[in-house]
Amino acid sequence: MHKIKYGACLPTFASCADRYCLSGYGGGADTLEGMLDLAATVPGLCGIELVGNWHINDDNMTQMKAATRDRGLEICMLTPDLWTQAKWGRGSLAAPDTKTRQAAIAEVQKVMDWAAEVGCEYVDVWPGQDGYDYYFQSDYQAAWKNLVEGIRACADHRKDVTVLIEYKPKEPRTHIYLASVGKSLMLIDEVDRDNVSVLLDLGHASQGGENPAESIALLQRPGVEKLAYMHFNDNWHAWDDDMMVGSIHQAELLEVVYWLMRTKYTGWFTLDIFPYREDGVKAATESIAWIDGMINTINRVGLSTINELIRKADPIEVSTFLRKCFLK
Repeated sequence: MHKIKYGACLPTFASCADRYCLSGYGGGADTLEGMLDLAATVPGLCGIELVGNWHINDDNMTQMKAATRDRGLEICMLTPDLWTQAKWGRGSLAAPDTKTRQAAIAEVQKVMDWAAEVGCEYVDVWPGQDGYDYYFQSDYQAAWKNLVEGIRACADHRKDVTVLIEYKPKEPRTHIYLASVGKSLMLIDEVDRDNVSVLLDLGHASQGGENPAESIALLQRPGVEKLAYMHFNDNWHAWDDDMMVGSIHQAELLEVVYWLMRTKYTGWFTLDIFPYREDGVKAATESIAWIDGMINTINRVGLSTINELIRKADPIEVSTFLRKCFLK
């Protein structure tokens, strides 16, 4: 397999807060420089993901580019903040209000310009506030039309930056319009732009009842190939817990890595974990070790052996295979 490019979201190395402990649980850094210092100590980590206006802006762009480079890191993705401000409370790209939609498009386009300036290929569009909470609250057809037109306007802004679509079924809304791999593929088909692809977050897919490996297979079908970026984490399938990779579902992770290898995925393997009460450096290091371990296991067994296992579709043989992978 090609050399893996491991990245991490910068908040991995912050003092992670939740809605119960707004100040964070401690253990991480409280400055951007401190977070980058911690990230630089993680073995194998070579990229860092930043959120626009949280970590990077017009005033500090040059400094952040230099700060990451000086620590042996590169900026692997920028994410426009379309979810933490009250003005997005009733939607961003799919909002019923025209001025709000225009502002959201402008925000994404601005971050695309920043990405080009710092040498970053990807901008992640996560329309987390684009959805609804109650019956009869949304004109579903109008919202979808707005979403398609908004993504298209972003993609047309510049061709040297890829717009990544990150789907999630719920939170912060009870229903997010862009909720599944199927809807993501439908959206991309309607947007019809070469520089629009999907970011698959393992936790989002699992939370939505998907098998992430199947989602990868659908996105990476010959002639489609719309998986450009991966977020790795784990959860209990009920919520987007953003736990350490491999901490809950090892068999699921093994199949994910198998399908990434089988379909020759060459994008980033980025950690989107929130170690609220854990040491961020140790959590990131352990997460990378789990992915490396899965890759090594598949290399040891051989893709052809697993291909034959799938062809035979015998659950007993699958159980034996997994037991031998995980138990000595």
